[in-house]
Amino acid sequence: MKTRSLALFFSLILASSLFIPSYACTRAVYLGPNGMVVTGRTMDWKEEIRSNLYLLPRGIKRSGADSGNTLHWTSKYGSVVATGYDIGTADGMNEKGLVANLLYLTESVYTRPNDTRPVMGMSIWAQYILDNFATVEEAVQALKADSFRIDAPDMPNGARSTMHLAISDTTGNSAIFEYLDGNLTIHEGAQYQIMTNSPSYDQQITLDDYWQQIGGLVMLPGTNRASDRFVRASFYIRAIPQTSDPHLAVAGVFSVMRNVSVPLGITTPQQPNISSTRWRSVSDQKNKIYYFESTMSPNIFWISFKNLDFNAGAPVKKLMLTDGEIYTGNAASKFVPAPPFKFLFE
Repeated sequence: MKTRSLALFFSLILASSLFIPSYACTRAVYLGPNGMVVTGRTMDWKEEIRSNLYLLPRGIKRSGADSGNTLHWTSKYGSVVATGYDIGTADGMNEKGLVANLLYLTESVYTRPNDTRPVMGMSIWAQYILDNFATVEEAVQALKADSFRIDAPDMPNGARSTMHLAISDTTGNSAIFEYLDGNLTIHEGAQYQIMTNSPSYDQQITLDDYWQQIGGLVMLPGTNRASDRFVRASFYIRAIPQTSDPHLAVAGVFSVMRNVSVPLGITTPQQPNISSTRWRSVSDQKNKIYYFESTMSPNIFWISFKNLDFNAGAPVKKLMLTDGEIYTGNAASKFVPAPPFKFLFE
């Protein structure tokens, strides 16, 4: 390790320790043999985020904002999503196996001077991806035109909605979307398997490179900080056994996500992006099964897409999670018709 690289490493550590907001998550993509792709994520939040699951069919007309200059579209693909506060899509997979994970990033800056581009609400950004694209490549080709601006109002609890977005598809390809100083930055490639929170993604990669030189079998950083979770997730998602058995692959990804979870009850306002893990999701993109585990429930349950009706005109359905409900096994039949949730701007 050269002196300059070591100095950069410690400067990034110091920088990442200065961020205050207590919202955090970790996302990791498992790339196994025979097209076995599994994406896991934790939802770490300083308070109960009141997530529910929704089945959203094709053919829903949407807008990026409630009025004015905005994007309009009709959903091309159906999806199963997990909401945050029932005002936005935080996580989900569409029927083509494209997964979207929205995570907190303090450094996000969406605004530019005199920006007149159409508006895309932060709460619907991930849903826009799931509605319109089957692959990461398709989404990147569309978004790299940078043709809309993100509107990110504060959330109901007063927190800033500064987010970055990770997507992955059935080929194992991934992309990370971040808005820094008003400009969209995209990292695309199968190598971008991990995402956490602060600092920005290019700096996270620098930190991970340092630890890869040390070697995970010698030691791994063990704190709850975003940079440490990034390194542990990066090492373990590649270290777990390579298998095409979906049961073993899903179990392996769950074990990695538990390793980077934050124990319930721990929130550290003085530390960067440290909050309790509220739930974990794991998406088997090859077999189109969405797994969900709440820290308040003794069970993992799953939603098999082959048991869902995504046809245009089918009802929106909801799986309640916020009143102490306990589900086991395949819970696809437990969805019940419900009004669509309203995005934050609505």
